[in-house]
Amino acid sequence: MRCLKALFLATLLVLGLMGDTHALCSHGNCKLRQVCLRTADCSAGLFCSTCVADGDMLSRCHRYRTANTTEINGNLPFNRYAWLTTHNSFAIVGEPSHTSEPRVTFYNQEDSVTAQLNNGVRGLMLDMYDFLDDVWLCHSLKGVCYNFTAFVPALDTLKQIETFLSANPTEIVSIFIEDYVKSPMGLTKVFAAAGLKKYWFPVSVMPKNGQDWPTIREMINNDYRLLVFSSNRTKEATEGIAYNWRYVNENQYGSAGMKAAGRGECPSRAESAAMSTKSRSLLLLNFFPDNPLQPEACKYNSAPLQAMLPVCYNASGNRWANYLAIDFYKRSDGGGTFNALDSLNAGLLCGCPNIDSCKFNLPYGICNASSSTPVPQAYRKSEGKANMNLSFGTYALISLIFLLIS
Repeated sequence: MRCLKALFLATLLVLGLMGDTHALCSHGNCKLRQVCLRTADCSAGLFCSTCVADGDMLSRCHRYRTANTTEINGNLPFNRYAWLTTHNSFAIVGEPSHTSEPRVTFYNQEDSVTAQLNNGVRGLMLDMYDFLDDVWLCHSLKGVCYNFTAFVPALDTLKQIETFLSANPTEIVSIFIEDYVKSPMGLTKVFAAAGLKKYWFPVSVMPKNGQDWPTIREMINNDYRLLVFSSNRTKEATEGIAYNWRYVNENQYGSAGMKAAGRGECPSRAESAAMSTKSRSLLLLNFFPDNPLQPEACKYNSAPLQAMLPVCYNASGNRWANYLAIDFYKRSDGGGTFNALDSLNAGLLCGCPNIDSCKFNLPYGICNASSSTPVPQAYRKSEGKANMNLSFGTYALISLIFLLIS
């Protein structure tokens, strides 16, 4: 082992003496898509992972945090921002069973709801059911939650959201409930028990005819920092919970929606009004397959996701989406989900080519021409694999070393 370590260090020295500015980096100095050995090698906001599904066997530094767009302009209406949203936010890899049976179902995320929020996720999709005399987050078979498909009591997750909102008084979170709760006032009770009612955005003041929402500052000043939408239209009258598709246009979810995007189409899901309907001032884009596979997510969260954005922009009457719903949001072949979110916010905030060219608190369309960051584009295959411009020999040598020390 000492010989192998010596070989590794010698190789680093040779690469440095050769003047190769793209040689291996370490100790927090690695930039986006540079080769890394561990997350500690990557700069802030990056972590070390591979995207084998896209043909790249090397570990690289990838993004896992959103940009803080409200720092660019925090006084626009809520519908002038885009928010990262996790599909089935509760279905977390490694979550232990909380029932008497092992869980047999699929997973959509890889870190806790608290971690998701800390990384910039602001939309959470939660499937809620009556189960074990309580409200649970669960996958189901034909609308029924079982021991082997249940995840956690909803209260556990809602308390994480309350803790986050309490600790971050300028942040706003949206919850989209796939609602199977039939117990009287069941949702109201669980949200009240979690201490979230004090942040509730009243459905009575939600814009219903395509008008702008209040500004971010207005929402913060009123402490209206939690938006809750239900898939059950009756809950608006009975519990004051907004019926999702009265306020949000949403494209087709699952593999069918992804395939449609590949054909240049962005159809609405069955429950939603057409994507171009202007009487809803919020837009939500789904981009995830029917069968989520963590190793595959890095591929479809990258070039295919980026390519979908202008397709749905056109289908939505030249409007950019406000929510971007993703499985395994951290997985990409570089910037992935976060580059896509930056593209949406550039269009919404300032109408500029990219988020870096948005000028602080200036009118729409005023751009920073000195910005050198290009518009995030769908990666060409060659760029996705060899963005570092390393020689073939260097790649081969690095790969051999990785094999020897693993």
